[in-house]
Amino acid sequence: MPTHTMRAVRLHEHGGPDVLRHDEVPIPEPGPGEVLVRVHAVGVNPPDWYLRDGMSNLPREVRPKFSLPVIPGTDLSGVVEAVAADVDGFCVGDEVFGLLRFPSFDGSTYAEYVAAPASDLALKPAGIDHVHAAGAPMAGLTAWQFLIDLGHDHPSPFQAAQHRPVPLDANVTVLINGAAGGVGHFALQLAKWKGARVIAVASGAHESFLSELGADEFIDYTKSRPEELVHDVDLVLDAVGGPHSKRLLRTLKRGGSQFPVFFGEFDEEENAKLGVTVTGTQVRSNGAQLAELGRLLHAGTVRVAIDSTFALADARAAHERAARGHIQGKIVLTVA
Repeated sequence: MPTHTMRAVRLHEHGGPDVLRHDEVPIPEPGPGEVLVRVHAVGVNPPDWYLRDGMSNLPREVRPKFSLPVIPGTDLSGVVEAVAADVDGFCVGDEVFGLLRFPSFDGSTYAEYVAAPASDLALKPAGIDHVHAAGAPMAGLTAWQFLIDLGHDHPSPFQAAQHRPVPLDANVTVLINGAAGGVGHFALQLAKWKGARVIAVASGAHESFLSELGADEFIDYTKSRPEELVHDVDLVLDAVGGPHSKRLLRTLKRGGSQFPVFFGEFDEEENAKLGVTVTGTQVRSNGAQLAELGRLLHAGTVRVAIDSTFALADARAAHERAARGHIQGKIVLTVA
């Protein structure tokens, strides 16, 4: 076993990127159903900065509970170092990746070692490295659970009804707003894998990137409004969401659906008048689905785009990069 302490990034208070501290802490012990993972790379995701700033963007009643100090992070790729006695799916030395314990906020992946529930992990695709694998879990599973298969029956905190993906094939047109970001670039590729026609909305800098990923049409939102250019689409996946999401309803045909990834502000009466459905879910850890996505990653059918990488000790710089926006793919922390 390694020495008994490790480096980890922790929050001792809420605030901007400058509150991320590089600390020395004990190495966790894997409990029942868990494995100890030596972390090689960590995916950076929006919940990391929501946690950092104290969840101020969420209504109080749905804010998860956590106490300080806390190690942020949910996504990792690494190597199994130790295995609890009751775990039989993984062995020491296995390369694994995963989204840990989400939607709770105790994934604790901004660290050299993590105790991970075995059920949240899958074998890392041999065809990609740890950096690319670490970029996949949360964003890839979000796209998968919205578009392909929900994979669980937990209600969303944001709606009463169960989310139902729309079957995708060559007769379906999907508009993806925020197509160049983490969730967006996976959603585009998964929709293309299913044969759908995809209209990608992003800023102009991302046009050639999105064409390479297979977008059939590109709209630069800095120059034109999708709702003025596009009509009669079957599905909108809005990876941006928020208060302006509902303007995209105008691009849908009657009977169409809009999936806001980050909950927006919608009016039931307006939806009914337009004859459209608005539905969403909250991504949940799922090792079995991640294994399915892993097969596509290994084959190169879906690829992870890396915006930038930073050393674990430079987590602050990674969060500063995130705050500047216009991310192409994923930001990843590397752990020596």
